Amino acid sequence: MARSLKKNPFVVNHLLRKIDKLNKKAEKEIIVTWSRASTIIPTMIGHTIAIHNGKEHLPIYITDRMVGHKLGEFVPTLNFRGHAKSDNRSRR
Repeated sequence: MARSLKKNPFVVNHLLRKIDKLNKKAEKEIIVTWSRASTIIPTMIGHTIAIHNGKEHLPIYITDRMVGHKLGEFVPTLNFRGHAKSDNRSRR
């Protein structure tokens, strides 16, 4: 179910503080976060955020087309390595 429009979009407080601090200083720096559930808001545009995928942090550059989506949507957590080859030798 979608979030109610009466509520604001969910963004973790420490992430919001880091972005506001960088916007005031007008600096571009990679922000490391584990919060995949945070919603991308317009103040994040132009920043690079390293989002945790369960193993490592992957840097993602935030653009205007990403606003309204969650951070976790842009970092895959599973790596599909392909189906097992049909090896007849292993079946015997």
